[in-house]
Amino acid sequence: MLLIYVPKITNRIGYTLKVLFRIVLRTDFEITTDRTLFESHQGPRLCYCRERVGDSVWVKSTELLLQTTVMEHDLHIYQEGDTAAFYPVYGHDLDFSFDLLAASFFMLSRYEEYLPHRSDMHGRFTAETSIASEHGFLQTAVVERWADMLAGKLKERFPDWSLPERQFDMVNTIDIDAAYCYKHKGMVRTMLGLSRDLIGHRNPEEVLLRRRVVMNKERDPFDTFDYLLDLKMQHRSIPMVFFVLIGDYSQYDKAINYHSEEFRGLLKHLGDYAKVGLHASYVSFDEPKKVEIEKQRLEQIMNRTIVRNRSHFLRMRLPMTYRVLMRAGIEHDYTMGYAEVSGFRAGISTPYPFFDLNTDSEMLLTIHPFAVMDATLRRYQHLGPEEAWPVLKQLMDEVARVRGTFSSIWHNENLSEMFGWEGWRSVYEQMLDYGETLKTNKI
Repeated sequence: MLLIYVPKITNRIGYTLKVLFRIVLRTDFEITTDRTLFESHQGPRLCYCRERVGDSVWVKSTELLLQTTVMEHDLHIYQEGDTAAFYPVYGHDLDFSFDLLAASFFMLSRYEEYLPHRSDMHGRFTAETSIASEHGFLQTAVVERWADMLAGKLKERFPDWSLPERQFDMVNTIDIDAAYCYKHKGMVRTMLGLSRDLIGHRNPEEVLLRRRVVMNKERDPFDTFDYLLDLKMQHRSIPMVFFVLIGDYSQYDKAINYHSEEFRGLLKHLGDYAKVGLHASYVSFDEPKKVEIEKQRLEQIMNRTIVRNRSHFLRMRLPMTYRVLMRAGIEHDYTMGYAEVSGFRAGISTPYPFFDLNTDSEMLLTIHPFAVMDATLRRYQHLGPEEAWPVLKQLMDEVARVRGTFSSIWHNENLSEMFGWEGWRSVYEQMLDYGETLKTNKI
């Protein structure tokens, strides 16, 4: 058993060690503040303190994990081999040139999001504001790389210490912002759409398509669910989660009315093959009570407890959003990522527990980071299908390198092969094929 010595146990230290060892490296450990016990331990030893203890592996500590408040830090970000590093330490006989526990905690807790910052028009913390984007390591799963550095040094010092084998994993998530483009929208929205077609000089082909769909002569273009479930059956090793927008109609929430029998039937059908979670509405960000209302709607339709969420437009603000979700009974959130650029917002791909800096405690909510979204590639980064695949593959390779969990966001409407999304099904299919290859090869 790995024994870890710290002069003082804090919530931040315990949390960081748990994520790095139990969650990322999948191995157990014990913590002690008894230096005599530590020095007499016959197994692998790691000390996290200001000075080396015996022949243990040493991470020289800085002050971050001993603090309980949030304050500005001078991070001194630099390059350590092929990986970014910050919280540098100085002295003789160092095993690491930086406090990788402090750096990990900074990323995992989203420390910088608690500090004063500029938000975008939707109230979101932006990628360009982040240190990962500013210093060029947003596309790197740095926390998992640091965990591997730690494991490598321990293995070098204690060759008999063994770690369980880890391998690449993947989850396929679909956001249902609008299940249908033209159908099942109710008389008022349908008539308004037809009226806009007549006076708005719309594309004649789209006008004709709307009429044919409304008259049940053609399939609704957003109804790609048979296609999605067929691919799900072809890639059985990759779990799928649908996130359903079920809030009231608003400027940014244009879901199908939850009273629609067709919509309700679709959701029950999807729930037979995949997990279903809440897509908390845009409005719920400003009116938190709506989260519980929307969750109850979905539970009534699905006849099961809903424990998963991803917020619409990726609207989240720490720690308030997570506190709202926990009060509503959400146990897993999939919002951790950026809308405008791909990458690892928290420096990690593996699901991990939320740490609330304001209460200085680990909470009962698991964060499931995502690395890339379809709309990011096309709308923000202005990539076509052929340009998008190398970007997506590079992110998957990074996750494979650290043997983490690759998660992406796709939308049923964007897989319609219409409205500018022609050719994107091939990218989605390539992603699933490549993910299954990585899983099969146990990379």
